[in-house]
Amino acid sequence: MASSKQVLGLIAGEGRLPFMVAKGARDAGLKVICAGLGDSAESSLAGQVDKFFRVSVARPGSWIRKLRKYGVTETVMVGRVAKSKIFTPFRILKYLPDWIALKIWYWKLRGKDKRNDTLLCALADELEKGGITLQDSTKYCKEHFADKGLMTKHKPPMLAEGDIEFGLQIVKKLAGLDIGQAIAVKEREILAVEAIEGTAEMILRAGKLCKKGGWTLIKVSKPNQDMRFDVPCVGTDTIKALSENGGKCLVVEAGKVLILDKPETLALADKLGIAIIGR
Repeated sequence: MASSKQVLGLIAGEGRLPFMVAKGARDAGLKVICAGLGDSAESSLAGQVDKFFRVSVARPGSWIRKLRKYGVTETVMVGRVAKSKIFTPFRILKYLPDWIALKIWYWKLRGKDKRNDTLLCALADELEKGGITLQDSTKYCKEHFADKGLMTKHKPPMLAEGDIEFGLQIVKKLAGLDIGQAIAVKEREILAVEAIEGTAEMILRAGKLCKKGGWTLIKVSKPNQDMRFDVPCVGTDTIKALSENGGKCLVVEAGKVLILDKPETLALADKLGIAIIGR
């Protein structure tokens, strides 16, 4: 078995980010052992890692056992898992949580809020006790961080600058409260705020509320962003959704927001007439 220094664990949810991390880690000469979370992780990810197996979202004890079996002591956790599933009826019967999950939810978080940072920090603590240390999730894909300034051929609409300055102050406060990390702005009015539903659903809502279009999406990191998890991302899906729902400008925090498949995302934005700015 390879030594722990040659092995990286990958706890993977939905989307492109697990693929990017897997590629970056393998390019760095590491063996990647992937635990795919429930039905969130894409099956095709198996072809991009050295070992792939599925684990239940609500049974972190199995993550630890299987990762340790392959010599993993350090891991990265990336990819979307819809937190809204936590609030479905009969959730205990549906997900059959193990002792670690029950301890986190009903004991460690008892009397506390269950926002992302609180929940994920408690999870990270339990993984650490099991011998699995969570690393900076961007360690193997830092080249995909947003750059500062205009990144596309298209410039933002004339009135967007006022919306950007207005919106940045507000979204940073929301991110600091761990409510959401994105807002939609038009003529210095907040159209929509991201919450548990995620950015994609927020974009749909903004489009319904602003039939005229021409609005701006702003996405930032939290003031004290824990880079081990929940790092904000945008990608081709974001650009397509903006185009379909009247958004004309995307503003992201430079060096803190990842642009998934960066060259492809910027090219698509140019094709669809969306301006992307790093601030």
